[in-house]
Amino acid sequence: MKHIVVTGTGLAVPGLARPLDLLADEPPGTGFDPATALKGKEMRGKDRASRLGLCAADAALRDAGLLADDGTYREAGETTAVVVSSNLGTLETACEFTDTIAREGVTGLSPLGLPQTSSNVVAGWIAIRYGLRGPNLTVCNGATSGLDAVHWACHLILAGRCRRAVVVGVEPASEPAGRLLGQEPRDVTAAVVLESAADATGRGARAHAAVSAYARGADAARTVAATESRAPVPVQLRLATGHLDLTARLGDCSGALGVLQCAAGADHVRSHGTGAVLAVAGGTAADDAAAALLLTTELRN
Repeated sequence: MKHIVVTGTGLAVPGLARPLDLLADEPPGTGFDPATALKGKEMRGKDRASRLGLCAADAALRDAGLLADDGTYREAGETTAVVVSSNLGTLETACEFTDTIAREGVTGLSPLGLPQTSSNVVAGWIAIRYGLRGPNLTVCNGATSGLDAVHWACHLILAGRCRRAVVVGVEPASEPAGRLLGQEPRDVTAAVVLESAADATGRGARAHAAVSAYARGADAARTVAATESRAPVPVQLRLATGHLDLTARLGDCSGALGVLQCAAGADHVRSHGTGAVLAVAGGTAADDAAAALLLTTELRN
């Protein structure tokens, strides 16, 4: 059986420079700045979610050693998948189109902006930017969406559909999102690169962590227990409500939460060189399910 490892992580959260900053008691307050990072030639004609996704994906691909100095992708594009998790990424564009139709009718719409209403637009732009021609999909699955996206990316690799995958969780700050969530929204985006341990070793890449287990179910306690039971060592870090809760620090992260957890957890495992991290999303009264994912330094069948 192939073992799946995280070989790259990236982050695009205002005021933070790297995924480990998500776990800091006192974040540095410096780092990613949307005012400057979301501008430039590569960002023109793209919605905010796509621009954020491109920033995080670029950081993760560079961290994985998959980009040349000029930003081109080093490996065969057809061997790499893009999986995006976002529940609200296209909400602002959809609202803008709806408002235009209400004011001017369909003749007031710009055909150039229509692709931005697709839920898969972020994954599409990332694939176009780096020439990634493997499977391309978006998961819009509520609170568990980010962890589900990581799980599906692992299965694409295990099934032989691709050799590696870029997984991005993105939720942009927008006025419609703020109205829907009932709180001030914030740009939250993270990315991880997944590949088989054999492929990582073959190209000389160092793994941050191994994806050791995943479970999803209606009963949160059983889902978490089933995942944690597969840890080869005691879990040192829990990323969940009631423990180290990223939503308490960043607000409602929606579809980006699971990928934020994985990026931070993988970097935590790498920096400590041992241990296990358990990421949990969903499971509240407002959710229809919970998902849990285990990251460790040990490879298990």
